[in-house]
Amino acid sequence: MKRFTLSIFCAATILACNKSADAPQDSHNDNGPILGGKKDNHGCLSSAGQSWSELKQDCIQVFNQGFRLNPIEIGKDQEVISAFIIYNDDHSKIELFLPDGSDQMILKKVDKNTYGYSNYKYDSNKSILYINGAEKYKGNIE
Repeated sequence: MKRFTLSIFCAATILACNKSADAPQDSHNDNGPILGGKKDNHGCLSSAGQSWSELKQDCIQVFNQGFRLNPIEIGKDQEVISAFIIYNDDHSKIELFLPDGSDQMILKKVDKNTYGYSNYKYDSNKSILYINGAEKYKGNIE
């Protein structure tokens, strides 16, 4: 009887060891799993759609807080990728977020309805963004 019990115990131990060897290994370190993904230099979570805003001095989701500008020309079977603008509190500046991943830039107010910087001009009355003098993006205003 002792041999039978010992045999069962040994078989159960071997099976238990074999299952733990086949089990998926936990890939996190001793400090626990990393939640939310990587943060950029400002602490913004790009996996959560956050970008750093110079005007707001905070991490923002431009698609929730910004004004959407859609491309004027869209090729056949091409997806729409929008640009966004954020106004500062007194509307003297806007921050432009372009969809190509280039750095956002600050455009300063140059007259009542126009903001500009380098080869970028935004007409807030018409809601049109000009790049190198050509209409590239337009907001949906009624």
